[in-house]
Amino acid sequence: MKIRKVGVIGAGQMGAGIAQVCAGIGKEVLLCDIKEEFVQNGINTITKNLQRSVTKERINQDKMNSTLSNVKTTLHNNDLKNCDIVIEAIIENKDIKKKLFSNLGKITKENTILASNTSSIPISILAEASGRPTKVVGMHFMNPVPVMKLVEVIRAKTTDDETFGTTFKLAEDLNKVPVLVNDFPGFVSNRILLPMLNEAMFCVMEGVAEPEAIDTVMKLGMSHPMGPLRLADFIGLDTCLAIMQVLHRDMNDDKYRPCPLLIEMVKKGKLGNKTGEGFYKY
Repeated sequence: MKIRKVGVIGAGQMGAGIAQVCAGIGKEVLLCDIKEEFVQNGINTITKNLQRSVTKERINQDKMNSTLSNVKTTLHNNDLKNCDIVIEAIIENKDIKKKLFSNLGKITKENTILASNTSSIPISILAEASGRPTKVVGMHFMNPVPVMKLVEVIRAKTTDDETFGTTFKLAEDLNKVPVLVNDFPGFVSNRILLPMLNEAMFCVMEGVAEPEAIDTVMKLGMSHPMGPLRLADFIGLDTCLAIMQVLHRDMNDDKYRPCPLLIEMVKKGKLGNKTGEGFYKY
């Protein structure tokens, strides 16, 4: 199956990044969200990313212009009906995603691939909701999408060979490194990463050390490029909490219990970089 037209639902940081890399290899991209301000923010994010690349001479102005010209926006899911693949990058909420996939299963072409950028929710749940389980796959990009090479391609038990193969090939065409991951809560990346971030939060809560000290230990002692608490702020503490809640519920193991400090910070709206304050102030 040839992918020519890509739909991206969710114009936030991840969705905008996915739209940018797809448009950058010449795909026709339709970026969809529920409000005009959201899709415009997405276009602004793409423009800033591309302008930064022009300034650093990674691409030229013509490449920037052609990439932007490949991206159109819409507020209506029905406009995605003729896409060859639709990649969902919305809020990490199982019920909202299930409702979306149910809708997409009804409005898109019979052979349209429905992919999710979910961080932790099992693909099988979304596949069942879609009504076309053979055409559903996970396509978990890393943040920031234009920079990070990894894509976890998650295959549910129902995902057929064509769907998986086409999605894997698209990731390669995007100059990413796709990795086959089977369908379990958190997949590989977040099943390993988030408990580490969560444990760093317990260290703060219990007074083991201050955030800067914890991050320094992990950077200098373990050669991590970024400390776990700075990384959590960058990911978004609300996203971290959502992933830990999925792991805790679906794995039925208290080792995935979200740190109470994380819960408290999310309740207070301290979500990290995007709100100006998390474990650090921005």
